[in-house]
Amino acid sequence: MKRFPQMLALTAAVLSLVCAVPLNRITAAEPERPVPLIFDTDIGNDVDDVLALGMIHALEARGDCKLLAVTITKDNPLAASFTDAVNTFYGKGDVPIGVCKSGVTPQTGKFNVLAEKKDNGQLRYPHDLTDPKQAPSAVTVLRKALAGAKDHSVVIAQVGFSTNLANLLKSPADDISPLTGEQLVKQKVKLLSVMAGAFEKIPSKGKMVDHREYNVVKDIPAAQKLAQDWPTPIVWSGFEIGLSVPYPHVSILEDYNYVDHHPLAEAYILYIPPPHDRPTWDLTSVLYGVFPHRGYFDLSDAGTVTVEKDGLTTFQKSADGKHRYLKLNDVQRARLIEALVQLSSQPPQK
Repeated sequence: MKRFPQMLALTAAVLSLVCAVPLNRITAAEPERPVPLIFDTDIGNDVDDVLALGMIHALEARGDCKLLAVTITKDNPLAASFTDAVNTFYGKGDVPIGVCKSGVTPQTGKFNVLAEKKDNGQLRYPHDLTDPKQAPSAVTVLRKALAGAKDHSVVIAQVGFSTNLANLLKSPADDISPLTGEQLVKQKVKLLSVMAGAFEKIPSKGKMVDHREYNVVKDIPAAQKLAQDWPTPIVWSGFEIGLSVPYPHVSILEDYNYVDHHPLAEAYILYIPPPHDRPTWDLTSVLYGVFPHRGYFDLSDAGTVTVEKDGLTTFQKSADGKHRYLKLNDVQRARLIEALVQLSSQPPQK
């Protein structure tokens, strides 16, 4: 009840900003609800992945999406356990989780250790994926999720490396589906919403410089294959987008206190504690994937993204290109931050 006046104020602020968004910024038709969603993440390398996962569960509780699976590109066993712990916290412990064996970022990370945190001998965040060796491969999970979906319906939010999706494209027909991975993607996927690359120069040491973005440079061959061979539309959320929408740390301190221990808030604090306002790169790809029609972002012209040998992403405009990237103005930025805060901090559905 203490949050109720604050919620009213925030709702009023959001509504005023919604009214300020011109109708011509609506960029797509409303997708059929709920949107079938796959979340591909390097959870453990930054805390925005965790906030994005919490946001997905809020969107599912509202009937806006259906989380089909989570696949992980961080090659550390606790990444899967922590993901299962978060899913279980939101009442979705049965969501399939797939893992990779790539050797990329094998470190535990600052907050995945919460999967093993105990109070009085009991797991603080109960889950049953305590032995990550139980988890199937990401490609297997992706193929199963896609094979069971309606044609041209699935949105994939990739917010880590391109490892899993590149491997999916290369996968052969099998007992799961007579289609190859590329054929499955072409038949089942509607949109790939990816947090990767950079499409504006980034300030560094007083200069504006080209930025070679982390999700790309950690697996450049996979990112190149994704950019070259992915057969459906891709919308890229560049580094500059998430950088410009920092998550207000006051939300971490105030909005998650409806329970004694919250995995999102504790992960945030372990990663970089308040008063740090962490950029929200990964949340933007999830929000666009579920709400492409609500004017949270503008889009570039159509074109093609190329990943260079050093990881630099470049964009070439072309009328028949399958790629676009997100753009953001000041009105959208303010509206977006409030949306991300309210969705990420929404309590689990009882």
